[in-house]
Amino acid sequence: MGRTKLGEFEQLVLLACLRLEGRAYTVAVLEELEAAGRTASHAAVYIALQRLEEKGLVEVRRGDSRTERGGRPKRLYTVLPEAKKLLADYRQTYLSMWDGLEPAGGAR
Repeated sequence: MGRTKLGEFEQLVLLACLRLEGRAYTVAVLEELEAAGRTASHAAVYIALQRLEEKGLVEVRRGDSRTERGGRPKRLYTVLPEAKKLLADYRQTYLSMWDGLEPAGGAR
């Protein structure tokens, strides 16, 4: 089996989930992305989380039911070890590619 591929947005969603430390659900992930300066729609985050679940990179558990949510429980996402390894690999690749280049915005 080949290495799982992650798009940029999927990587950002995983990083947001890691920052949320077990409190990651769609709205919280969206807020984390927006706090980092990345705009996204609720639907885009939801779809990315579904894809990550299908790829076996996040685990989902049901939170408590809330009356303000119409009795529906939140879907809470936990990043699995395989995803952490993939993120570390992508980070190393980016750092290697940036090595020797001027920081963004620098004149060439």
